[in-house]
Amino acid sequence: MMNSSYVSYFTLAAYFDTDLFKYLYFLLLLSLYVFIVCANVLLIVVICVNRSLHEPMYLFVVSLFVNELYGSTGLFPFLLVQILSDIHTVSAPFCFLQMFCVYTYGGVEFTTLATMSYDKYLAICYPLQYHTHMTFNKVVVLITVTWSLPFFAVFVTTALSASLQLCGNIINKVYCDNYYIIKLACYDTTVNNVYELVAVFLIVCVPVSVILYTYMRILKVCFSGSKQTRQKAVSTCTPHLASLINFSFGSLFLILQSRFDMSSIPNMLQIMLSLYFFTCQPIFNAVIYGLSMSKIRVMCQSLLSTSELGGCFKFFHRSRTGTVSRSTIF
Repeated sequence: MMNSSYVSYFTLAAYFDTDLFKYLYFLLLLSLYVFIVCANVLLIVVICVNRSLHEPMYLFVVSLFVNELYGSTGLFPFLLVQILSDIHTVSAPFCFLQMFCVYTYGGVEFTTLATMSYDKYLAICYPLQYHTHMTFNKVVVLITVTWSLPFFAVFVTTALSASLQLCGNIINKVYCDNYYIIKLACYDTTVNNVYELVAVFLIVCVPVSVILYTYMRILKVCFSGSKQTRQKAVSTCTPHLASLINFSFGSLFLILQSRFDMSSIPNMLQIMLSLYFFTCQPIFNAVIYGLSMSKIRVMCQSLLSTSELGGCFKFFHRSRTGTVSRSTIF
């Protein structure tokens, strides 16, 4: 019996000897991380510097991109160090910090996608009253809630796990996971399990319910509306639905790996499935929103096609002062 405060480190047992291949894996993960950072930062800058994109829909997209950067940074640098290391250990404080980052990333992703579905519901079902319902103050409140609720819920989860009495320090994963830490507990974990159900309800079940409700209403309007309404709904909802489906698959892989015996699956495939949640979603969102939203796509092309630094600064200045012509934006 030993209290978690006396556990100075955890051992990540999912890593295996890859010999020279570890340098290939390192370069692959580094390339993915650089692409995620560059793509998401570029899209954030494009939206922020262009006044025509200061609309609720794009502000929610910025919140989504910021979360992708947050989640990726909470995991990728750690993975890169671990791949090159021969001893796969992590200090207890850092382990709980990483666990907090991983779970808040997932929670913010769900709540942000739910907020975006609500925004699309208002835009499609109440187009004439949209700007009355979706004011700037309301956007600020919604974004604040989408971030603060998961952070509070996961903070309590992390605090409860950190106070557990543990009988081991081996985590069978490539990063710290709350489920595996609870499995190391010496005594009853009823309080942790009950609170986890509450946290899952707040940051998963409630957002999913909002998404289902809003899309039911959107489908109802589409079936009863005109062809133009259906086309608008498809163009507006396609990126969001694609992002939601991709993230749901990643979450499903994570749950299956944690709750069921995966010993029959090769180690490398298990690791890839556990990382799908954090690698594919940030890349997928940057690509799907960058390509599908015409305003963002055109602005990115204009930004990247600027050949001289002076022209780039001039472009940013015109965007800020609102002197860019409408033909440049659309």
